[in-house]
Amino acid sequence: MSTIAILGAGSWGTALGVHLGRVGHDVRLWARDGALVGEMASRRANSVYLPDVMLPETLSVTSGIDAAVQGAGLVVCAVPSHGCRLVLRHAAPHISRDAIVVSATKGLEADTHLRVSEIIAQETGAHRKVVVLSGPSFALEVAQQLPTAVLAASLDAQATDVVQAEFRGPQLRLYGSDDVIGVEIGGAMKNVIAIAAGVVEGLGLGHNALAALITRGLAEITRLACALGGRRDTLAGLSGLGDLVLTCTGTLSRNRHVGVELARGRPLAEVVASMKMVAEGVRTTGAALALGERCGVELPITEQMAEVLSGRTDVRTAVGALMVRRQRAEPEPASPGRHLS
Repeated sequence: MSTIAILGAGSWGTALGVHLGRVGHDVRLWARDGALVGEMASRRANSVYLPDVMLPETLSVTSGIDAAVQGAGLVVCAVPSHGCRLVLRHAAPHISRDAIVVSATKGLEADTHLRVSEIIAQETGAHRKVVVLSGPSFALEVAQQLPTAVLAASLDAQATDVVQAEFRGPQLRLYGSDDVIGVEIGGAMKNVIAIAAGVVEGLGLGHNALAALITRGLAEITRLACALGGRRDTLAGLSGLGDLVLTCTGTLSRNRHVGVELARGRPLAEVVASMKMVAEGVRTTGAALALGERCGVELPITEQMAEVLSGRTDVRTAVGALMVRRQRAEPEPASPGRHLS
């Protein structure tokens, strides 16, 4: 079994570390917070993010990024998107040249609008083999060893095979893909739609409205992914529809929680400050809109969520604006011009 480094000791990084340790790997889990590292090492649990999950003996915790990644065959980036670049920049000089870097982060960089795999390539070298891990996967359920299926996507088929082989376990199944763009856009955009789903829930708008939102949200995600070079069929799979349904309906969803609280009248800053974990959709919304503008793709749900998140409109006005949009055909006709909803 290989040595695997995980950058980021939040709920997802810890859950992956626990899983990988259980299946026999030597896991080094890096956390920025030295106090958290000390507590995790002594208590053998992450009291902040997964307090009831014990760390296997095969997992060690460190605040030294060089110690974490040196000699590791796989380096997993599980840092929130806004912190990925800096963490990878510090880690890059210590990562073995032939190591595979796995992105376990679902988001877009706010100022550059880059996908995380693109950030990895910039910071660790264009030669680097990169695999994106995505799909419907609440961290707590993975840590509790509940059945989960995810996707490993890479332009390098051998790297995909390695990640599938090393990550698999009795309760974790991995499918492979070469559509990195489609997988990453699906993983990032579903968080934006989940905020809208939380709004629908918080306003008590009913199951009809939620089903319509998820369906049209998937169409919106698919349009953007295809405009960027992804494939439509990818968005019908685990990293598109699967992840979208989970995040829009599951009570463990952080982004859905944000929408619910906004619908109840709480200010965004207050909602975010009260959360231990990052809701990626808050930052992804603006980046996704910028990508849509660049590609000539309209993203009406994303646009209305941006208005809500910025405080320029309220949740009921945003829902009303979506309902009075000009009606169109479904499925949408192919067009050489702008991609409309």
